Amino acid sequence: MKFNFFLKSFIIGLVIILIASCDREINEIGSGIVGDEHYGLNVQHFDVLAYNQDLGPVQTNDLPINQLGYYNNPVFGKTKASLFTQVNLATVNPTFYSPTIDSVYLYVPYYGKLVETNSDTGNSTYTLDSIHGNGKINLGVYESDYDITYDASSGLQQLSKYYSNQKPDFDAKIANSGVKLNNDNKNIFDHTAPDDNSQNSQFVFSEKQILFYKKDASGNAGYTDVASRKAPGMFLNLDKSFFTNKIFNAPAGKLYNNSTFNTYFKGLYFKVDEAAGSADQGTLAMMNFSRGVVTIVYKDKTSLTDATVIRKELNINLNGHTVNLLENDNNYPGYVPPITTYGDANLYLKGGNGSMAVIDLFNGDKNDNSTDLNAMRDNKWLINEANLTFYIDKSKIGTTAPEPNRIYLYDLTHNRPLLDLYTDYTTSTNSKYNKYIHGGILLDENSVSVKQADGGRGTKYKIKITNYIRNLVKYGGSTVDKDSTNVRLGLVVTENILNAGINYLKNPFVTSSTSTSGTSLTTKYFPIMSVVNPLGTILYGSNPSVPIDKRLKLEIYYTKPD
Repeated sequence: MKFNFFLKSFIIGLVIILIASCDREINEIGSGIVGDEHYGLNVQHFDVLAYNQDLGPVQTNDLPINQLGYYNNPVFGKTKASLFTQVNLATVNPTFYSPTIDSVYLYVPYYGKLVETNSDTGNSTYTLDSIHGNGKINLGVYESDYDITYDASSGLQQLSKYYSNQKPDFDAKIANSGVKLNNDNKNIFDHTAPDDNSQNSQFVFSEKQILFYKKDASGNAGYTDVASRKAPGMFLNLDKSFFTNKIFNAPAGKLYNNSTFNTYFKGLYFKVDEAAGSADQGTLAMMNFSRGVVTIVYKDKTSLTDATVIRKELNINLNGHTVNLLENDNNYPGYVPPITTYGDANLYLKGGNGSMAVIDLFNGDKNDNSTDLNAMRDNKWLINEANLTFYIDKSKIGTTAPEPNRIYLYDLTHNRPLLDLYTDYTTSTNSKYNKYIHGGILLDENSVSVKQADGGRGTKYKIKITNYIRNLVKYGGSTVDKDSTNVRLGLVVTENILNAGINYLKNPFVTSSTSTSGTSLTTKYFPIMSVVNPLGTILYGSNPSVPIDKRLKLEIYYTKPD
């Protein structure tokens, strides 16, 4: 890459940011993304080739965010998301004298935002983020005897690969005779209500604050005076007898360090099924289990010689290795086998172990000396803007299915972002909307970003690839600039465009050719942030049967030298 090109790109990006900050309030993403005015510019549209690609099982160990729950998407069908996590002692080699457990609880905070705090009561209200559906799920927390292994080829430094379809393997390793650890049947918010089962078979993701109450003189909770509070999260009372035996009665040396502890207490398994009465709905949440903790509250002497008994806590962190286990219907209404010659009429993007789209620019001509590109070079086009607009097929996606906030276009040949992502320096108060000039954000018919929390529905996604096309025209695949080669592109849903990490596909797929060699291209990786996202959308594709106003095209605005 020439230094001059990077310098020019930086200056252009800086100017765009300054103009945007003067004309629009960046903090208000819904007020508009980027203007569509192109006064005095020439415009031309080019055919592209776009078709579907099914993914199959995807690598799901150690994801930055995990799915948990059961959800029946009105378009794509049912998803069950279970999870295995290793556990670690917050304080290793603890000393016990004659401990007696008072309570054991598990807490994993949800993603959410504080709305307000009542100055009189001290209680707060919250709104939750990244939760889909409003039904119940059947949640069982079990001890797992699954022995996570390390890859010998990495010198036992990296975890072996685990995939989304391995739930039967973890089901077979449920320990402790299959006893459910979250066996308390009281409501976690109204502790006096028995036979509620909201901590297990009728579990709900609630936005309510977790309250801890002071005990009276008899040692009983009075449920009137609040001792402390926690933000909304998964809060479960766990079986005290299990942790008495597992921790306080552990054989000598098993709690010495976490390496030994991991071989003794291999982990917890959060198994999810549909709840009675919620088979047609359920709820699925995005969660960061590394922030979770199991807290054992107990009483114990201060030493062997001092009989004084005090309250103590022992924390077990849920910050070990994880594996997300996904069971999907993956129903795609109107789906047909991919048409790799003319492109598909619809593009089905689905996160998790779902599907993606493969895109070739310039009508699928992968030769860098194609007629279209040569004509641009010969006529010395100056590329002012280039973009792809993906229109949503509203007749198939309907009006009730949640829509992905963003889609991500990347270099499928090299499994990396496009140059336009790197050279976009725009930011927002919500990091999910950073790099909004490059785009991919859900938009309405007026090109304004859609706030689904307000009940909005999208009509399209627009992605600017100006620098990518500019390089193709200016350098033409020469060795002068390594980023000027016309590559095959991948299109997926994403949870966060700022994370460009990739994971393995269990079954690599093959596309017909690369950009230069004419040989097949084998793809064995997939963007992590698409694995994380459970949502999907249905877009119009490039097939000639698609109405021209909805058909996928490459749109280029340009000027010619005088």
